[in-house]
Amino acid sequence: MGIEAIKKLIKKHIAGHAEFVLKAHEAERYYRNRTDILKGSQPKPEEKENSKNPIRNADNRIPFNFHGLLVNQKASYMFTAPPLFDLGNKQANKQLYAFLGDKYAKVCKDLCINASNTSVGWIHMWKEADTGKFKYAVVPSAQIIPIWSTSLDKELVGVLRHYHDTTENGEEQDIYEYWSDTTCQSYSIKAGGTIDNDLCCHNAFVIVDNENSIPTNEYEHGMGEVPFFPFFNNNINTNDLDNIKPLIDVYCKVFSGFVNDLEDIQEVIFILTNYGGANLGEFLSDLKKYKAIKIDNDGGDDKSGVSTLSIELPVEARKELLSVTRKCIFEQGQGIDPDPQNFGNSSGVALGFLYSLLELKAGLQETEFRLGFGRFIRCACRAMGIPIKDDALGQTWTRTSVRNDQELASIAQQSNGVISKKTIVKNHPWCEDVEKELQQIETEEKDAEEKADLYNVTFGQQKGTGEDNNQKDVKSKE
Repeated sequence: MGIEAIKKLIKKHIAGHAEFVLKAHEAERYYRNRTDILKGSQPKPEEKENSKNPIRNADNRIPFNFHGLLVNQKASYMFTAPPLFDLGNKQANKQLYAFLGDKYAKVCKDLCINASNTSVGWIHMWKEADTGKFKYAVVPSAQIIPIWSTSLDKELVGVLRHYHDTTENGEEQDIYEYWSDTTCQSYSIKAGGTIDNDLCCHNAFVIVDNENSIPTNEYEHGMGEVPFFPFFNNNINTNDLDNIKPLIDVYCKVFSGFVNDLEDIQEVIFILTNYGGANLGEFLSDLKKYKAIKIDNDGGDDKSGVSTLSIELPVEARKELLSVTRKCIFEQGQGIDPDPQNFGNSSGVALGFLYSLLELKAGLQETEFRLGFGRFIRCACRAMGIPIKDDALGQTWTRTSVRNDQELASIAQQSNGVISKKTIVKNHPWCEDVEKELQQIETEEKDAEEKADLYNVTFGQQKGTGEDNNQKDVKSKE
């Protein structure tokens, strides 16, 4: 694709992508507990003193990280035990997991968090020029501008990756990489430049020809498809913040306002009429020392004296509003309120009910992530020559949740003789690896049989010896 075509492509897609970036940054800000309540600077002490409303001095702004809690809750629920893949061959599975490596579990959680904040997470796969090894990593969603086909199956025909970079000379520049199913082209704009006048080729790649290194802005990646793989958050392509942001803002405002009221308003305010003292310090001293104060009274209808004013804050109303708002946050966010009174000594059925909303949200994401992992794993296997039997990629997903281990262990014990030992071991709460556990059980059973045989042999010999002695005694008596 020529540079003029790239310019048109950037102009066409970059404007619509700006709104996506703004929403993504907002959700990531809430994920880090930087909610809207913190916007704006707090007034300085001298500004508080010159304020027209002397009662209002406190300016507490307290954020609550409900969004971060709900996102982490979903990521831990779905990916503490990451998905397992089966290619239909043990050797092929071994090669695949060697490629995925130790970072695979972290990549899964990062994908979930990115998708929850931005509506889609992305994995990029490439081949290192030096080592020839294939690698993969999570790419920030704000950097990716996908280009989809107009067909009903909506295939990914290209990716425009846009990110900021600094050259070795310290110059700031914006990089635009266009990835198709065969090649990658790189372009750059210096800080302050425009696409029409300043977009130029960015020689980010090196081609070795007859032992000569030739810098170029284009190379063939050889993946057979666009090496970027989307993982959508749900079926309607939305993030997890949209449903709960207004509720989080209300909770932060009400709580912060309540704290400000407690700080600003005293429990009792003294109202002095025609006070006869010199200053308020003398008033407080006389009140503490003599339990009395001086008042100038002209007699008659003069209302000179001291009275008190108590301001009662609407505590119950605010408590009820905060309670209802918190409940709505976890309902709209489809999560689990970690309040201990919601759990107690719950049975398996009750715990399952607590996880019902979270399971609905996780199920929608799992459906989209299965498609993303399927395309990613097939591309990796094709690039590395790993066979997939009958092109059938098996995926096993495991949830991680609070459970009643005593109840599950009791059910497993009662199922002995009704279902297979493998099924019982697989569903026992203490079992982590079924195959290893079955091997250990088999080893222990063999050891027990050997000990039993040795005991029987030894005990039988001793018993036989004793009978012979008794017979000899009887014969001698006769």
